[in-house]
Amino acid sequence: MNYDTALDAAINRLHEEGRYRTFIDIERRKGQFPHAVWTRPDGSQKDITVWCGNDYLGMGQHPVVLAAMHEALDATGAGSGGTRNISGTTVYHKRLEAELADLHGKEAALVFTSAYIANDATLSTLPKLFPGLIIYSDALNHASMIEGVRRNGGAKRIFRHNDVAHLRELLAADDPAAPKLIAFESVYSMDGDFGPIAEIVALAEEFGALTYLDEVHAVGMYGPRGGGVAEKLGLAHRIDIINGTLGKAFGVMGGYIAASAKMCDAVRSYAPGFIFTTSIPPAVAAGAAASVRHLKTDQALRDLHQERAAVLKLRLKGLGLPIIDHGSHIVPVIVGDPVHTKKISDMLLSEFGIYVQPINFPTVPRGTERLRFTPSPVHDPKAIDALVRAMDALWSHCALNRAEMSA
Repeated sequence: MNYDTALDAAINRLHEEGRYRTFIDIERRKGQFPHAVWTRPDGSQKDITVWCGNDYLGMGQHPVVLAAMHEALDATGAGSGGTRNISGTTVYHKRLEAELADLHGKEAALVFTSAYIANDATLSTLPKLFPGLIIYSDALNHASMIEGVRRNGGAKRIFRHNDVAHLRELLAADDPAAPKLIAFESVYSMDGDFGPIAEIVALAEEFGALTYLDEVHAVGMYGPRGGGVAEKLGLAHRIDIINGTLGKAFGVMGGYIAASAKMCDAVRSYAPGFIFTTSIPPAVAAGAAASVRHLKTDQALRDLHQERAAVLKLRLKGLGLPIIDHGSHIVPVIVGDPVHTKKISDMLLSEFGIYVQPINFPTVPRGTERLRFTPSPVHDPKAIDALVRAMDALWSHCALNRAEMSA
């Protein structure tokens, strides 16, 4: 086989479909986010505003986080030095897990190198702990959840997105004695819609199933202490396992689960994705703990975040652009064609200094390609004005339809 030819063919397919992905080389500047510097392919630089970042609250530059990281770095050095089982557990990791357990009102928490790994490792391990486990997974769950469910080798059922009646049908059709787990999300990041947490929890309790809730796009931003949508609804205590990230609203990196002490101990003891991975650096753990601790009391920042998101959605709706609005902080504008999506993204960056990454298949279904804006508290009215004017100009330039999509 000519391996180079095969690689060329695979890459060319992406180019032909208009969904080849390119890295945008940016440099964030401390204290100036969402403003950054873009280094063009020719080496020249341009000032830009980042509109697609996951540092939802700007905590990646918060003085409390930076001070904690500096302190830990000066005290311990750069790396953790090993896996959690072999010299890689420090006081910083334990403090972080204690903060996370407290955040969700759980007995314990377990930190992983990313939320992707936390989902994959946990969901693929649970059938080892509960032989015969059947996992019921929402059709639009994140790739990390899908991968974990796929790899576990156990039985799985896929229910239509947010369709509680379909989930009930699937649960009722299976052996009542079989162990069961329902895996779903609180905020689905592509459309920004919410999972029916209360209804699914009630159904789980009726059928004796465990619940696994991914709060990645909600922790830090929803609930009186930033515990997520389940906390906001007063339902966190009825969720068995909560997954979250440290790389979005908390502004650092890493992922975790929060659950009972027994559940965390069992996953810690059986999950290869936890056992055989070097732990996150102490400085990262320290920064994350400081961020979690701070956001437990900073409701003003959460309120400002929701306000900025609401203003952006209102302004874009005023232009007649096809946005999806489910009431969350995520603002998707549907373009519906990969070539047009990439073209608008490129023009926003090169002509207006606005960076938003195109979202294409397989991340979203074909025909729903989009630009996904993630406003933050540090996107001030001036930045919102610039974005709205640019979208108004480019939408007309590309001769796209202006027809608001209903949520």
